Amino acid sequence: MTRRLSTLALAAMLLASPATLAFAQDAHSHTAAPAGDVVTVGSLEISGAFTRATLPNAPVGGGFFTIHNTGSEDDRLVSASTPIAKATQIHEMAMEGDVMKMRELDDGLIIPAGETVVLKPGGKHLMMMGLTGTITEGETVPVTLTFEKAGEVTLDLAAAGTAADAPAAGHH
Repeated sequence: MTRRLSTLALAAMLLASPATLAFAQDAHSHTAAPAGDVVTVGSLEISGAFTRATLPNAPVGGGFFTIHNTGSEDDRLVSASTPIAKATQIHEMAMEGDVMKMRELDDGLIIPAGETVVLKPGGKHLMMMGLTGTITEGETVPVTLTFEKAGEVTLDLAAAGTAADAPAAGHH
């Protein structure tokens, strides 16, 4: 139980917003211009895909991007996978009082028609668990997303700094 709590605490710190990290660890946020490439699958446009570099032996990492649904019907992100992790889940983080809580979205993430959903540090995100190696700044991490209606698409998450809240400059 202690190991599980420690892993969850580490995951919360890795996925916390840069403002939270700055408060908790006096860390610096590395903000950069959003990535310019847009990946399209069905009526969905995915942009700004990035992850954060991890420390050696870190058990988890996060995946972040923006999804815009240009269609007239809702879609749903139902699953994700990456070869660098044993499991990838769709999560959300929210403050409950003074405590940051994280939970898996068992039914996936709805992408409403005509709207934009942002997966970002401190909010909705992909949780890559059981990392098989370190995510290094400057590299890319392939992630395959499966949507209920649009189908499957693979995109590259640009690895930015450990406290980044956007893709690193020059990564598309």
